[in-house]
Amino acid sequence: MDSVLIIDDERHIRTLVTKVLAEANIEVHSAGTGREGLEMADQIGPDVALVDLRLPDTDGIAVLRDLKARHPETAVIMITGYGHIESAVAAIKTGAMDYLEKPFQHLDKLRISVSRALEEVKARREITRLHRREESKYQLLGESEATRRLREIIRQIAQSEAHTILIHGDSGTGKELVAKGLHYESDRRSSPFMEINCAAITETLFESELFGHERGAFTDAKATKKGLMEIADHGTLFLDEVGEMAPGSQAKLLRCLQERVFKRVGGTRDIKVDVRVIAATNRSLETMVKEGKFREDLFYRLNVIPLTIPPLRERREDILPLARYFLAEANATLKKAVKRMSRETEALLLGHDWPGNVREVKNLIERLVILSVGDTIEPSDLPPQFAGGAESRVGETPARKEPLTLAEVERAYILKVMDQVKGNKSEAAKVLGITRQTLRKKITEAG
Repeated sequence: MDSVLIIDDERHIRTLVTKVLAEANIEVHSAGTGREGLEMADQIGPDVALVDLRLPDTDGIAVLRDLKARHPETAVIMITGYGHIESAVAAIKTGAMDYLEKPFQHLDKLRISVSRALEEVKARREITRLHRREESKYQLLGESEATRRLREIIRQIAQSEAHTILIHGDSGTGKELVAKGLHYESDRRSSPFMEINCAAITETLFESELFGHERGAFTDAKATKKGLMEIADHGTLFLDEVGEMAPGSQAKLLRCLQERVFKRVGGTRDIKVDVRVIAATNRSLETMVKEGKFREDLFYRLNVIPLTIPPLRERREDILPLARYFLAEANATLKKAVKRMSRETEALLLGHDWPGNVREVKNLIERLVILSVGDTIEPSDLPPQFAGGAESRVGETPARKEPLTLAEVERAYILKVMDQVKGNKSEAAKVLGITRQTLRKKITEAG
């Protein structure tokens, strides 16, 4: 039920408002002073508050400020005495949505004003809900220590004033996902997130795509066009596969990054923007600099805040949570009802090296759901490279007819890693993507 709080020292006004709004099935709470009103607002979190401009213990504008600070989603309507229009205007400037004059000669105006305020509150909440749903799409999934640490780093960087970030990671690790996470975790979330794949655009088109062009700048420029840099003002520009950028494009980007100022192609006017630039690559830009394939000055300009996404093989605790998430997602998208993966199937997934990283997991699960005929994914449903995968990859379990359990695969893999690092538990924990404490626990449990 919608809720309204009326703060007014006149009892008959409180009674009238309560009666009128109750007829519209609105729950009404009332208070006679500013202090009582604020205490009640803290208890009920009203959708709308009607606040008298003159209260016995304080000024209505002060109550308005406190209400907006404590309950930003609450819409406030000021109540003023006849002839106090200047005070009403001041209230609107402070954040009130509307004002009503006493005495209420036309009750319809009261009903309409409250109805509009309630509609605006619902609209704001729906926008907030959609924003949160959008943000949730870009949360990194996983339970490994490496992923938890990466989520925290993303949150810290997103909320900082960093204007340039470089993401490095193998193909399929989720660099675009991280870039969007950096955007939606930041104060820039309400502004555009624009992206450009540097490997998919020619040097000729790069400048026009990034900076835009003026009408008549070249043969096909029949109208002025804004570039992605300008569209992303106050938001984020994502440069994917930045290592594939042509030399000429590198020079043009460098000039813009230095001052966040550029000219459209064919233009003469400087355009200044406030844009966070996030670049991503699966190549070593440092190596490319040494080989003369990437500008050194551009590399240092991009590498202000470096962020590395570890491959899936270094955070194996994330494999099954990802697979289960993609299973649920594929069921919803494809309108299928594959309920689970068998324990043996999960053991084989855990033992796979995943050279394609998270993208490979997503593609495999989607394929399995499409081709499924039952409600459970069995080992026989997996591609040939998974056949006997758990045994052959960990190399510690003797051949047998019975299917491996998940615990056996995990134990064998841990032993293999421990052997590779010559018993160094700190190094093994790093490779496994878990804490040293968790590793000790697993070793104890495995006997």
